[in-house]
Amino acid sequence: MNMDTEKDIRPLIAIPIGDPAGVGPELVAKALSARELDGLARCVVIGDLQVIQRAVAITEADVTINVIDDPRQGRYEPEILNLIDLDNISLDSYKLGEVSAICGRAAYQYIEKTIELANAGAVDAVATTPINKESLRAGDVPFIGHTEIFAELTGTPDPLTMFEVSGMRVFFLSRHVSLRQACDLVTRERIVATAHRCFAALKKLGITEGTMAVAGLNPHSGEHGLFGNEEVEHVIPAVRQLQSEGYNVEGPIGADSVFNLALEGRYHSVLSLYHDQGHIATKTFDFYRTIAVTNGLPFLRTSVDHGTAFDLAGKGTASEISMIEAVKLAAKYAPYFRHGI
Repeated sequence: MNMDTEKDIRPLIAIPIGDPAGVGPELVAKALSARELDGLARCVVIGDLQVIQRAVAITEADVTINVIDDPRQGRYEPEILNLIDLDNISLDSYKLGEVSAICGRAAYQYIEKTIELANAGAVDAVATTPINKESLRAGDVPFIGHTEIFAELTGTPDPLTMFEVSGMRVFFLSRHVSLRQACDLVTRERIVATAHRCFAALKKLGITEGTMAVAGLNPHSGEHGLFGNEEVEHVIPAVRQLQSEGYNVEGPIGADSVFNLALEGRYHSVLSLYHDQGHIATKTFDFYRTIAVTNGLPFLRTSVDHGTAFDLAGKGTASEISMIEAVKLAAKYAPYFRHGI
């Protein structure tokens, strides 16, 4: 055990390497060889030694791998990649860039171990790398993605996703449903309940000052019923109810301007009324620096917001910016989340 670890106040961030056939291992190697995280966080990687060794070779990352059994044993120094090796896959059992049952199971096991550490308080936060839904299914993993795995293994019934980019925070009234169903989910009751959860999540991240904007659903927020009645019948009554309850909220604000207003600092967050409304705004502004935060868990989790990029796997060209930003955001919010300061 490295006794200096106990004196180091930098947040300890656990990073599962994701699908071994994707770019996740390469992103981890590149991010930890960069110097941007040195003074901000201590990182412990959960994965497989062979996979990480190959990723380091592919990317020519300037790191030394330090295999440990426990985060307390880590050497949290520049150019050291501290790895908890699950030794659960061999390189000749799969091909880079291809869907694989063994990779789906391995990726799940990395997440499972990471959650075990976080639940036990052995790490301060988690920053996840991409996994592949088809590989999970092929490996008989009974979850469609990260959020569902984290929800089940932490006993969290309904995690709340927030995107952050350049200080703009975006929540989502609905996520993976059809656009028609998403419109049907725009109800007064759902907006009020979701806003309550958003404000609670922000408070846990240390954000107590500022105003939330509720985006409009229809063009120009419906123009008083000319282009749809959702704003008149549901959004406006929801905003008024929230205001009467003491919440600092405004809306509906036209979706063509609300995100820019948030970027300029007028709003501390935006409640997007459907999945793509918020995704398009954040990712168009800065795809690689848009980071997902999963709220409602017993610990903080951030994530890159892109997939396994099988077409880039093994080439060493995938950008590590999102990985670096996910760790930075985890380090930024971990002290608030952990201590409530």
